[in-house]
Amino acid sequence: MTTNPLAGIRFSVLDRSRTRDGEDPGVALRATVALAKEAEALGYHRFWVAEHHSVPGVAGSAPTVLAAAVAAATSRIRVGTGGVMLPNHQPMVVAEQFGVLESLFPGRIDMGLGRSVGFTDGIRRALGRDKDDADRFGEQLDELLGWFTGGQTAHPQVHARPAEGLRVPPYVLATGEGAAIAAKAGLPLVIGDLRGRARVQEAIEGYRSAFTPSSWSAEPYVIVAGTVLVARTDAEAARLLKPEAWSMAWSRTRGVFPPLLPPEAIERFERAEGPEGSGLSEKQRGFYEAGLRGHVYGTPERVAAELARAVTGTGADEVLVTTSTHDRDALLRSYRELARLAGLTSTNVVTGG
Repeated sequence: MTTNPLAGIRFSVLDRSRTRDGEDPGVALRATVALAKEAEALGYHRFWVAEHHSVPGVAGSAPTVLAAAVAAATSRIRVGTGGVMLPNHQPMVVAEQFGVLESLFPGRIDMGLGRSVGFTDGIRRALGRDKDDADRFGEQLDELLGWFTGGQTAHPQVHARPAEGLRVPPYVLATGEGAAIAAKAGLPLVIGDLRGRARVQEAIEGYRSAFTPSSWSAEPYVIVAGTVLVARTDAEAARLLKPEAWSMAWSRTRGVFPPLLPPEAIERFERAEGPEGSGLSEKQRGFYEAGLRGHVYGTPERVAAELARAVTGTGADEVLVTTSTHDRDALLRSYRELARLAGLTSTNVVTGG
């Protein structure tokens, strides 16, 4: 009898509410909620939403608000953020928001936290932040956790209601320095890599070796995140990845992350048949081709083998899948097939962190 190498590994979903060309943001947000319901039915462990500000291609700008809608539409799956970008906010406000979520949906809320700030100088100014605020992440994290435990000292006589006394599991989204912060704070680590990059492996190893047990987590816990796309053929899966790669290339060269285009529209640019024959500039093509690499995609057999290597190589406790493509039906088929490969069932959904 063959043993499934993915059996026993938790699989979860991170959705960024990606908009499609010409689509109202409300459509993308409602699609996120619908996907969460499907993820719960398929047996995924948790469903997280992201934070992006002033991005045309992403409708999810208020993750705790969207998490409330997701939690209200589901009943068992854990719901959280991947993540709230802590440098963009006052820790007390974040604590209160998660306190409300936990009070409404007890035992199901996760608090995923990142250290990025706004995408551009203009966005950072609008948020009242600057690049240097990312350097305060460790300090802000300590304060945030203190609002839950009652141990924060920055603001004596002040209490975060209804957060104080509640247990909302925190997770640190990180690479490099962020992994060290997670280890020092004794928190679970979420790190993006399914292809075994050396620097990420080093960060994971450093996290485990430096981990200090805390009241939040007694031992290290690693969630490895990345794009996974399952299709009937490798070529079909590669084609489905083109919309996201194109948007990334556009953002790196134009400063705007656009809605997803269908693959056929992007292929006209690949052939230098875009508007007015514009095609792809050399710089754009470089970013575009880079955006097509580093993912786990292809036939079920290929995806299962690559995920098994990733889990073995990182020792991951959990895999967080974040995938977007223009074709939502294909996206849903991919998540369904991945659930089958991982041996998920609705009974796998548990309330533990």
